[in-house]
Amino acid sequence: MAAAPARPSPGHLTQRDTEARLPRATRVKNKAPSPIQITAEQIIRDARGCQDRSTKRPPRRKIADLDELSEYRLGERNLFEEKVGRADCGVSAWVRYARWEEQQGDLARGRSVYERALRVPAQHRDHALWVKYAEFEMRSRAVSHARNVWDRAVALLPRVDQLWSKYAHMEEMLGAYANARQVFDRWMAWHPGTNGWDAYIRFETRYGETERTRALYERLVGEHLLPDTFKRYAEFEAKHGEAERAHQLYQRAAELFAADGMDPAPAVDAAVATNKKMPPYEDAVRKNPLNYDAWFEYLAHEETVGSKDSVRDMYERAIANVPPAEEKRYWQRYIYLWINYALYEELDAQDMGRAREVYRECLKLTPHKKFTFAKVWIMAAQLEIRRKDLTAACRLLGNAIGMAPKGKIFKKYIEMEMRLGNVDRCRTL
Repeated sequence: MAAAPARPSPGHLTQRDTEARLPRATRVKNKAPSPIQITAEQIIRDARGCQDRSTKRPPRRKIADLDELSEYRLGERNLFEEKVGRADCGVSAWVRYARWEEQQGDLARGRSVYERALRVPAQHRDHALWVKYAEFEMRSRAVSHARNVWDRAVALLPRVDQLWSKYAHMEEMLGAYANARQVFDRWMAWHPGTNGWDAYIRFETRYGETERTRALYERLVGEHLLPDTFKRYAEFEAKHGEAERAHQLYQRAAELFAADGMDPAPAVDAAVATNKKMPPYEDAVRKNPLNYDAWFEYLAHEETVGSKDSVRDMYERAIANVPPAEEKRYWQRYIYLWINYALYEELDAQDMGRAREVYRECLKLTPHKKFTFAKVWIMAAQLEIRRKDLTAACRLLGNAIGMAPKGKIFKKYIEMEMRLGNVDRCRTL
């Protein structure tokens, strides 16, 4: 039997004996991509599917008395204090802490948390924290505290538009329009961008302050000499029937742009376009406001190209030109301005409430002691029927019979009562 080869002693090992023998690398024969590819999303989904589904959330803690509630609150506050005491603590941890105190009904502690957060140097100029603090005071209906927070925030960060905007919005929601206007004026004193001016203009427009809006546009184009600002100013004037002002604005813009070395061509083109739009409609109604045929043509043109607000403004301009004498022959064309206005509100604008108000104002304006228009009474009553308010329709027709007993009104009233099945009422009429 052959003897086994002797193992070399450690003192006589060769380099070959000491080399680390690694497995031979496997050669990939087929390097083509697999027809089924596995995405990272599938790997994550499979990993989540393999997790133990048996783990359940801890049961909700039921608090039986005030001692347990105090113990729970103390434990939660200790956890929050530990989180906000860390060096890497951010604004979100402070906000969660204050929100938890708010949920517990302890507004003083929530306010204290926000004040402590603002004393942190890294967070003192964080406008998001100021917004959260002010919103906390608004939810708590502490208006004075909220105003105090907003005032401190805008004094510290006057260049942050969001702070000013939310401050003004709060005052507007409270109905303190004068305070909101003061906030906007303080904001404009810092010469903000066009967004700030746009917010102020929208505020004044919402409440129909045309002259204030015009003054704001003047300040805007003086501070921001841009084609867009002049364009919006001119559109505002054209919308309110001031086509001549719009034309002058475009001319002024072309002169200013040329003086500043900007391209005046767009402003010149717009000036020419507005100048072409003025005749024959605007000139005709300016020369003779009682030319109702010109108003009809102007209104038909505006209904095709204008917005709802511009059409309504045009109708208001038209119906303001009341005939000078209380004679029916002067009112026969004028009354159709009111009728067309009401039909526009009902059919085009889909606002039956405004149509009802138009009819009411028309009936108030008509001198029924001298003459009346049965057509208006009947159309107003038919509108009430379409609104499914039969009581209002009957009241209207009853008033019409009392003020102007005309055969057409009686006939329509009887037809309505007959359809409703009120035969005795028909006999009475």
